[in-house]
Amino acid sequence: MFLSDFRKEFYEVIVTQRVLLFVAADVDALCACKILQALFQCDHVQYTLVPVSGWQELETAFLEHKDQFQYFVLINCGANIDLLEILQPEEEAFFFICDTHRPINVVNVYNETQIKLLVKQDDDLEIPAYDDIFRDEDEDESGNESDGSEPLGKRKRFEEDIVERTMKRRQRREWEARRKDYSLPFEVQYCYTSNLIPNWRVVKVISSKYSQEILFDYEQYEYHGTSSAMVMFDLAWIMSKDLNDMLWWAIVGLTDQWVQDKITQMKYVTDIGTLQRHVSRHNHRNEDDENSLSIDCMRIAFEYDLRLALYQHWSLYESVCNTCYTSASFKLWSVQGHKRLQEFFADMGLPLKQVKQKFNSMDIALKENLHEMIEESASKFGMKNLRVQTFSIHFGFKNKFLASDIVYATASLMENIEKDEPGTDNFIKALDSLSRSNLDKLHQGLELAKKQLRAIQQTVASCICTNLVMSQGPFLYCYLMEGTPDVKLFSKPVSLCLLSKYLLKSFVSSTKNKRCKLLPLIVAAPLDVEQGTVIMVGIPPETESSDKKNFFGRAFEKAAESTNSRILHNHFDMSIIELKMEDRSKFLDALISLLS
Repeated sequence: MFLSDFRKEFYEVIVTQRVLLFVAADVDALCACKILQALFQCDHVQYTLVPVSGWQELETAFLEHKDQFQYFVLINCGANIDLLEILQPEEEAFFFICDTHRPINVVNVYNETQIKLLVKQDDDLEIPAYDDIFRDEDEDESGNESDGSEPLGKRKRFEEDIVERTMKRRQRREWEARRKDYSLPFEVQYCYTSNLIPNWRVVKVISSKYSQEILFDYEQYEYHGTSSAMVMFDLAWIMSKDLNDMLWWAIVGLTDQWVQDKITQMKYVTDIGTLQRHVSRHNHRNEDDENSLSIDCMRIAFEYDLRLALYQHWSLYESVCNTCYTSASFKLWSVQGHKRLQEFFADMGLPLKQVKQKFNSMDIALKENLHEMIEESASKFGMKNLRVQTFSIHFGFKNKFLASDIVYATASLMENIEKDEPGTDNFIKALDSLSRSNLDKLHQGLELAKKQLRAIQQTVASCICTNLVMSQGPFLYCYLMEGTPDVKLFSKPVSLCLLSKYLLKSFVSSTKNKRCKLLPLIVAAPLDVEQGTVIMVGIPPETESSDKKNFFGRAFEKAAESTNSRILHNHFDMSIIELKMEDRSKFLDALISLLS
């Protein structure tokens, strides 16, 4: 059920309770968590935080804690599957879900008792109507007595009888365990939902061709909605408890969606505009204000800055070489590409000695008009979008960071493979790096991010130079062999997704095949050699008008079903799967057949 008043229906409900927070392992979720933690600290709310990286961890953590809590908050997980079927909770448990994953599962939408969705209603959700996909069990048993268009009043007359005959919890679990997933092909199958009455009741998925088409159209594409950090900041703003720190976390959450290419450029610019108004409100400066020094301690500013990764904490040369947009434009995996890069710097009048040293050490005279110089030269080399709308933060007079710097640093800390530490430890370090009191962790994250970007760029160059990206007909495919440098890094989902997007953009700029430029990409990498598993991700085509909708989640599911391939949909993004190595060939053959 969608909540309309987050303050009354969510925050005021949990503020006097003990709460369990399930937080997904992505930067936007961490930022939303930080905002909620700050609100909880203001109101002395007791809570327990549990990081979860996939459905298995979520289910295990819930089983471990379910007897101690009645209220559960899920951030960036739980919306896109039937949560009650997965977790099998008691009827007294309530779940508040703030999740960017779309589409939202219809059972979660129409459950009015236990599932509460914290979702912005201005997102284009396109939820199917209840009567188009569900019908009461009693209606089905009545045969021809009902034509399926039963009015609301008649439905309500059955409520008392339905409540009396509601299945016991144990019977319901046993019966539901036998229920197949209601994905295509659609048969007459059962699922639980709640509508109009506060108790559980059994409904059927209508097995008509009409409802099959409706559900297929609704569920076939995976995409992302408004940043969870922005949703939580809106809650803080409504309650007049929004702080500059919270605003910065909302900015970082939105920037994470842009860096990971999860939202369209139009959506990004629109949300930037929304946040810009809050930035103006929180960071206005009056020269005569006695508190101007305290404002200087943390100041957020709107920037029209360069689209270069970490350039203020790196050398300009390294940043240009390891940024996806510039690397693909120059084709830096070739000798000719490096010649063009040197011509680019020469056109700006920047000596290589200057651009190869740390950005902070460059001559001040060169840095004064750097943005304009780079933009002017970039347009000559075909890079017309080298500047982007973003925000920066100043801590005092020394430390300045762009929002994208924080995203790269936090993501790298979360997927750090240098030390063999539990995922929970990395999660806590990444969460701590978002606090301005932990700048040492942030700088550590920046160094890890540089290594990650170098590894990605070297792998992209290797894949293109050795022709590892192959056309399989309806999609492009690349498999990273065991023994590939940095292959362990790409067993992590965020790093693999980032590599996939860099690789597709670079391949599109290098190939002369016009058809291949319009194809999506699947990238697979070894996950666990001992168990013989690979991690596989599918991303949509690289086009200017791309709506960022991904059809691979449903396609993977269907291909595995038709070949009995052993796959695991353990990640919250359905377009990321784990697959047994020996099933890879038949799985890909089925995928080619399905999408051709």
